[in-house]
Amino acid sequence: MSNQSSELDEVGPIDYVVVEFPGSRMTGEGMPVLVDLVDRGIIRILDLTFITKAEDGTVSGIELADVTGDGELDLTFFEGISSGLIGEDDVAEAGALLAPGDSAAVFLYENLWAAPLVKALRHAGARMIASGRIPVEDVLAALNALEASV
Repeated sequence: MSNQSSELDEVGPIDYVVVEFPGSRMTGEGMPVLVDLVDRGIIRILDLTFITKAEDGTVSGIELADVTGDGELDLTFFEGISSGLIGEDDVAEAGALLAPGDSAAVFLYENLWAAPLVKALRHAGARMIASGRIPVEDVLAALNALEASV
């Protein structure tokens, strides 16, 4: 078995999330929850990038230390976390989703909780042939439609 295959056995599924902050209003309210997920070994942050879109449409990065600019929100816990997997093309794609004046956080993370399951399935000869994510809004709409039809 190659070293790459052995390393693959130990890795959980990797996902990304782009979270928009309309009007660039970042309170930092979610950061303690993110730190808790990392501390408990549920996820591992591979990349965390903050971007903003200027009124002229220019997309640029924001320093992690104080994304709100108020001197209070300290994100130095995540400073320097970069696998290099989020590239300029990814930042541009995320930025295209933003309205001028808005900001976003782009997370790339490993689902550590799933690594043992994935490892066992790989050893059994299984392989993932599809994956995806269903937006919560779509699930709620489907459940509401089902409930209304009963």
